[in-house]
Amino acid sequence: MSAIEGGRGLGTACYSNFADLLRTRAEMLPGKEKALIQMYLANGSSFGEMARFAGVSESTIARRVRKLTRRLLGGEYMMCLRRRRCLSSLEQAVAKDYFLEGRSQKEIARKQEFTVYQVRKALRRLQALIDSEVRRKDDDANV
Repeated sequence: MSAIEGGRGLGTACYSNFADLLRTRAEMLPGKEKALIQMYLANGSSFGEMARFAGVSESTIARRVRKLTRRLLGGEYMMCLRRRRCLSSLEQAVAKDYFLEGRSQKEIARKQEFTVYQVRKALRRLQALIDSEVRRKDDDANV
């Protein structure tokens, strides 16, 4: 199963396929990750070609692409974006770094100059927000 096929059932009916969704969401990624997804989607490059270009193993490229597609198709960051009016600037930064860029709590704290405690607290609030959004959608679907 490809990374694109793994994203089925994520409520993305407005896109003709998951490749379009990935292309659209990849625009938010930082440089290297964005280039990796573009090579994978637009150029049709194989993992072997991409690995030779990047100077890493083929399995490393496959793992990176799989993680990126999972983050982009997962939708947690999109839910946070939709509710950004309810979020502090700390929570918005943590959401981007954690859900979109895949950084660890320690990396986020170091990058944003917060404490790990502040990052963990923001993540708990973000997860509660995401959970309430999912529950609301489930309730709407059951009505």
